[in-house]
Amino acid sequence: MSFLDKLKSRRSIYALGRNVNTDNSTIESVIKEAIRNSPSSFNSQSSRAVILFNSEHEAFWQIVEDTLRAIVPADAFAATEAKINGFRAGHGTVLFFEDQDVVKGLQEKFAAYADNFPIWSEQASGIAQHAVWLALADHNIGASLQHYNPIIDEQTMSRWNLPASWKLRAQMPFGSIEAPAAEKTFMDDAERFRVFA
Repeated sequence: MSFLDKLKSRRSIYALGRNVNTDNSTIESVIKEAIRNSPSSFNSQSSRAVILFNSEHEAFWQIVEDTLRAIVPADAFAATEAKINGFRAGHGTVLFFEDQDVVKGLQEKFAAYADNFPIWSEQASGIAQHAVWLALADHNIGASLQHYNPIIDEQTMSRWNLPASWKLRAQMPFGSIEAPAAEKTFMDDAERFRVFA
C-alpha cells in the first residue's frame, strides 16, 4: 500500500470494539515508535503520551462522563452519554500531552524565537497524533481524535499522577472497527489550492 493509500485509510472511526487482533505490547510499541519518529522543531521531542488499556481506559472515560454530567443539562445528556460510551467500548485510549517545560526551556535558550515555540509545540503534537493514527490504521485499528481538555485536565493529571508541566492536548480512543466511517467529501480544489509555475 502506498503512503497516499495509507493516508486515505485513516478515518475517524466512532463504532469501536475490543476485537483487536494485535496484542497490547505491540500496540504500545507501535504508538511509541510513531511518536518517537515524529518531527519537532529543534528536535525538541516535546510530545508526551499516556497509553491506557483495560480498567485504566475505562477510568478515563468515566472521568469524561462525570465531568460532562456536571455541566451538560440533564435533558440533553443522553446523546453525550451515548457518545462517551462509544469511546469507552474501544480497546484503549492514547492521551497526548505537550511538555511545557521543554517549550519554556527553548524560549529561554532561543529568545528570538520565543513567540513561536508554543506554536511549534502544537504542530509537533498534531504531527505525533497523526502519526499514531496512521500507525494504528496500518494495524487495522480504528481511532478518532477527541478534545475534552481542559475541563478534564485536573482529574486526569491527578488520576495518573502526571507531571505538572504536561499539558493535555487530545485524546484518541482506539479499537476494532465495528462499522466503517461515513463517506468523506472534499471541497473543490480551486477553493483550497493555488499553484504557480
